[in-house]
Amino acid sequence: MEKRWVVELSQAEREQLEQLINKGKVAGYKIKHAHMLLKADEGEHGPSWPDTRIAEAYNANESTVRNLRKRLVEKGFDAALEREKQTNRRTKLDGVTEAKLIAIACSQPPEGYSKWSVRLLANRLVELEIVDAISNMTVQRVMKKTNSNHG
Repeated sequence: MEKRWVVELSQAEREQLEQLINKGKVAGYKIKHAHMLLKADEGEHGPSWPDTRIAEAYNANESTVRNLRKRLVEKGFDAALEREKQTNRRTKLDGVTEAKLIAIACSQPPEGYSKWSVRLLANRLVELEIVDAISNMTVQRVMKKTNSNHG
């Protein structure tokens, strides 16, 4: 399979990566990315390892190596060393719906229950059509943020 994103590091970039690896106080993922880029280098001084070999050597997924190559080629050297920011994350609950959740949690629990559980709260939010669907963990995170006593 032909590689779409060919990594060719300059001598200065290679030196910068090697300094980063030897520095000591750097995030682990940056060191790992630096090692991977050095092995992926197809320039005159690079070993030009295939993605499968790099992934195996650094206990990573092939898609991680491919995405690292892509980031280097499309976004530049500095962007390749950083983690990619997640842009597609949406929160289910905004301030208004969080307030409704807390109001429900502070109310009397349903008959047959001594207190509200996370699952009961999630089900009640859907039942009252405040949200279409919501996971128990989302409800738990919101409840953990609040300092009030709900039971």
